[in-house]
Amino acid sequence: MTPDDVMQVGNNAMWIAILLAAPILLTALAIGVAIGMVQAATQIQEMTLSFIPKLLGVIGVLVLAGPWMLAVVLDWFRELILDIPMLLG
Repeated sequence: MTPDDVMQVGNNAMWIAILLAAPILLTALAIGVAIGMVQAATQIQEMTLSFIPKLLGVIGVLVLAGPWMLAVVLDWFRELILDIPMLLG
């Protein structure tokens, strides 16, 4: 296994991690910004007000994108397992 192989596997793993985290993080960010604008407009500065909408949004994204996320991880893992003989030489 050459250093280039290790870098390629690590690069793919990081790309998969970013790809899987992006929908969840972007949803939480969008909901947080929207709630923050409402709080700023109404001058309600309650910290717990944004927690429930963010939680529901993240759960909704996991329900909707969960099968896709699982398929991405399984495809990458299957590819990694099948590449083991080539990586070992």
